[in-house]
Amino acid sequence: MRTVSSIQQQYAKTFNKLHYSNNLLILPNVWEPLGALLLKSLNYEAIATASASIAFTNAFEDGENISFSNHLAQIKKIVTSVSLPVTADIEKGYASNDEELQKNISDLIDAGVVGINIEDSHNDTKLLVPIEIQCRKIQLIRTIAQKKEIDFFINARTDTFISKDNFTPEEQIKAALLRGHEYKNAGASGFFPLALKNQTHIEKLCKELNYPINILTIPGIPDLTALKNCGVARVSLGPSFLKIAMNAMKQLAIKLKHNDGLNEIVNNEVTTDYLANLIKNK
Repeated sequence: MRTVSSIQQQYAKTFNKLHYSNNLLILPNVWEPLGALLLKSLNYEAIATASASIAFTNAFEDGENISFSNHLAQIKKIVTSVSLPVTADIEKGYASNDEELQKNISDLIDAGVVGINIEDSHNDTKLLVPIEIQCRKIQLIRTIAQKKEIDFFINARTDTFISKDNFTPEEQIKAALLRGHEYKNAGASGFFPLALKNQTHIEKLCKELNYPINILTIPGIPDLTALKNCGVARVSLGPSFLKIAMNAMKQLAIKLKHNDGLNEIVNNEVTTDYLANLIKNK
């Protein structure tokens, strides 16, 4: 098993450090190289992908319905387009056993990725995977990364707050805390409690787990300043960046059907030259 390049090792170290700075690490998740180049031009220091956005833009539903080979191919395009750390959302790993997971993680690292999101619920039942099984997956990922000599960022996502385990709100936060501790002990670099929006609970997780917490931008979360004050290290948009882009396209398409919208087109500051320059300056 070959180790990674010195450049990739440095990207990995940089990406880890970004979670421990005084600034909130905000990641508008992308799905193709041009979006990554846009963020680079705006001085973002790292790039994150969104599995849902990659699936949707390839006409697949979210939930590992796109093949891993196609997903990986898109991630490779993004990695090679920017000289920045890239972390990939890989859902549950696209694997039904340890051997498949090991190969997929190895392929991702070989593609230049420096981190991943990995989920802890079942695609079919929407129930949580037993803690010991998820911890074993995290341990396996960490072992592969160590063999490749990379400080790989494992963002351990928990679906506690959206699962069908019928938790009460207090049981949810208790279960999240337990999983947060166990995942950290198993080798996770950060914890991603999907759909958590209660400010008191966010602050509790940040304080008690004492490693980077990632919050998703959904309706009802505290504002970004409040999240930073709670101790949150990282904020992700998930598929929201794609939704915003699609909404802009939708609204213009509706106007055009009524012989309107020309001003938006001719006065658009994103010109052909602007797009060409993003590529030239990569």
